[in-house]
Amino acid sequence: MKTIVPANTFEDDRFKTISDFKWCMKRGGEVQFEWNGVMYCCFGCVSPVAGAAPKMVICQAGSVEVNTRTEKWCDTADEILEYMVGDDRLRDVITQVKVWERTI
Repeated sequence: MKTIVPANTFEDDRFKTISDFKWCMKRGGEVQFEWNGVMYCCFGCVSPVAGAAPKMVICQAGSVEVNTRTEKWCDTADEILEYMVGDDRLRDVITQVKVWERTI
């Protein structure tokens, strides 16, 4: 017998609280979200180079050039929340962004 698991809705995937986002990042979550028509992605607990201590990264989604130009490597989820998404600080809008994909 096959079990079909329906896809999450935007409401299922959105961050209800700042703590929800911080928990996701601390557990190595991968998130792609949109704010004011611009796509962003962030990854929790990844190593920028082999053997390096884990960090978190956020950037505007797009080409390698866009990612490299806009990326910010952080030690904590609180640092990621200080990233500017357009004219807004992520901390101020994380519960309002449209989450397209989310692990954890």
